[in-house]
Amino acid sequence: MVCKALRRHRRRQLITAFAGWVALGFSGPSAAQDPATIARVKPSIVAIGTFERLRNPQFTFAGTGFAVGDGSFVATNEHVLPKIMDGERNETIAIAVRTSGGAVELRSAAKVASDSEADLAVLRIEGARLPPLALGDSAAVREGELFLLTGFPIGSVLGFFPVTHRAMIAAVTPIAIPSARAQQLDARTVRRLQAGTFYVFQLDGTAYPGNSGSPVYRPDSGEVIGIVNSVFVKGSKEAALTAPSGITYAIPSERLKALLQSAP
Repeated sequence: MVCKALRRHRRRQLITAFAGWVALGFSGPSAAQDPATIARVKPSIVAIGTFERLRNPQFTFAGTGFAVGDGSFVATNEHVLPKIMDGERNETIAIAVRTSGGAVELRSAAKVASDSEADLAVLRIEGARLPPLALGDSAAVREGELFLLTGFPIGSVLGFFPVTHRAMIAAVTPIAIPSARAQQLDARTVRRLQAGTFYVFQLDGTAYPGNSGSPVYRPDSGEVIGIVNSVFVKGSKEAALTAPSGITYAIPSERLKALLQSAP
């Protein structure tokens, strides 16, 4: 009888502990507010590429961007933008915006500011202003915190429907670190070390081609604390690897705040 009573008592303890774990893990403010936050953020997300009227398709997708400032600006990675465009065919930078009716609207855009050291760029867009995302305090971010990122993974294949992933801050790490052997240093890493390193966010979520320029934001408020950037950062941090890792990185929003202030 004593053994049975003890087993029942232990079962009650386990059930109580499990219920508390469920409440803590799935019923907190962040989990409850994720859907509402995502719904607010999605209208600010745009696809970035180039437009050429006589080309098929006319719009060529390159990456993700999001509205900032007063809504007439879009932030993205500088490497998303073309280095050379076909002037004879009037190729221009463009964004694709999904309207409230579900249609995709193309708009012209122009680069008005850039930070090559952080691989960030700001575009001014034509047409009606978009709902801008607020830039949060990236200096307050701590390892272990959970965030969301929304963009267009493999957008040229999956279409321009914003996709959202969860990601934890796995580490706050320098954008470039000295290699153990000089043979592992390439020109890009040397330039990065000479220019002065800064810290970036290492995420445990996976970013795909097309996610470059996606905002990393707080699930409760939608405040942006980083901009997804794997291609540029991996070139500095993982130069010694023969193949890139699956690690995702993000540039802190403080760099974007400074860049946005310089935009005309």
